[in-house]
Amino acid sequence: MVAFDVVLRGGRILDGTGGPAQTADVGITGGRIDSIGDLSAASAEHDLDVSDRYVCPGFIDVHAHTDLAALLGDEHLDVKTAGIRQGVTTEVCGNCGASPFPTRDVGRDPYFGLYPKDVQSQFVTTADYRATMDQIPLVANLAPLLGHGALRAAVVGYDDRPATDDELREMRRIVAQAMEEGAFGLSSGLIYAPAVYAPTQELIALATEAGRYGRPYTTHMRDEADHVLDAIDEALRIGREAGTGVQISHHKVAGERNWGRSQQTLQAITEARAGGTDVTIDVYPYTAGSTILRMLLPPWALDGGHDRTAQLLGDDGARHRIARAYERGIDGWQNLVEMSGWDGIVLCGDDELAGHSIAQVAHTTGRQPVDVAMDVVLEDPGRMIIIHMMEADEVNTIGGVEFAMVGSDGIPAPGRQHPRLAGTFARVLGRARGDETHLADVVRRSTSLAAQRFHLGDRGRVTEGFLADLVVFDGASVADRATYEQPLLAPTGIDHVLVAGRFAVRDGALTDVRAGAVLEPS
Repeated sequence: MVAFDVVLRGGRILDGTGGPAQTADVGITGGRIDSIGDLSAASAEHDLDVSDRYVCPGFIDVHAHTDLAALLGDEHLDVKTAGIRQGVTTEVCGNCGASPFPTRDVGRDPYFGLYPKDVQSQFVTTADYRATMDQIPLVANLAPLLGHGALRAAVVGYDDRPATDDELREMRRIVAQAMEEGAFGLSSGLIYAPAVYAPTQELIALATEAGRYGRPYTTHMRDEADHVLDAIDEALRIGREAGTGVQISHHKVAGERNWGRSQQTLQAITEARAGGTDVTIDVYPYTAGSTILRMLLPPWALDGGHDRTAQLLGDDGARHRIARAYERGIDGWQNLVEMSGWDGIVLCGDDELAGHSIAQVAHTTGRQPVDVAMDVVLEDPGRMIIIHMMEADEVNTIGGVEFAMVGSDGIPAPGRQHPRLAGTFARVLGRARGDETHLADVVRRSTSLAAQRFHLGDRGRVTEGFLADLVVFDGASVADRATYEQPLLAPTGIDHVLVAGRFAVRDGALTDVRAGAVLEPS
């Protein structure tokens, strides 16, 4: 009698390719899928009847910010395990240009301010990051990107200026070194300082280095509102001239006056694909985004880093100029305050302000909203916000195109936060309930399509010889429960999650298994 480590019996297998479900047993040995078919004569250490469930590849979150989540204490277990509880077995991290490496003797963006700086300062190179994380038990796999914002901060600093020739050469060298050391691509966040100051040609030069290794350029574009088509054109140009693939991050159309323009953006991307450009997108299924409040300031107010910004915010004249910028705009600047309004900007965190909009705090305290925002930035430069700015039908339309992957954009911060960290994948599965064709496509875009884009090799499909990163879920009850009021509630309907053939979630409950690893590109 053949013996396996695990046998999943009689499940409806959605293999990740988008094809129809097939009923079969799955046998796992040594962390890999050993056999698929009729295994009725086989035995196993862990023998599970899943005949009323779906079996699919572990989900790949192509847009995560979980680079250092494993460093959080166990008091934040719900934050650390938000992905695995909804079936995410691999997280592509370092997105939006915000990787925790490289570091040098310059001020650090407070994006990762909730993590110990003595640990963060160790990450001079990609290899340093990998070596540290290899020593930490990981609940899921990590596929780290090199962040352009972190790179520019390390080499150029936070000043609004072009890189010198020597600085550009050094940045190119670091990109090449990062790819050699296992970075999965180069990410950018072009609304964030200091990346906002980088010209297109700089990005082309750096993406070219990633492209030499076959690694993609992922981008939080320069604008997702009034100038979204121009931003798409820039992203496509970078990919074409650099000779590498492009991943447009969390594609959206922000601001009510822009709602409906996804017809144009998707047409532009579709035409580029038809013309041979390697471009894909990712989407999260929510009408609100989340970012750092400080980054809503006009670019000139971020020039020079946070210390200079703090000085400006203490000056009445500078505050007046900032308020005027919100009212009148600045040519070429994505003014998200105008796109959402102060009532659409909600503070995250774990204090008395969390869960309240800027407008609510202003009304309660008798201050102007712009002053509330600037005071909060002064007190807490890393304060996260939720920003309501998209239209539901449009989000669904963008998320449903055949080249759209699923990415949570979840930020593992304790306290009140965006529910996408804990709800994204369960939400897209739940919305496909009762439609197996739709469900198969959601699984494809969450698994094999993502694995192909990020060179994840033997992951993303249920096929013999592949890693046994698997999810077993109930197609009738799977749903997200995370809300803006309770953002870390675990989903329903996710029964089992296996990482390398070991149960990270069993019978809907977390185990103490930590089988994740920092992966290498294939």
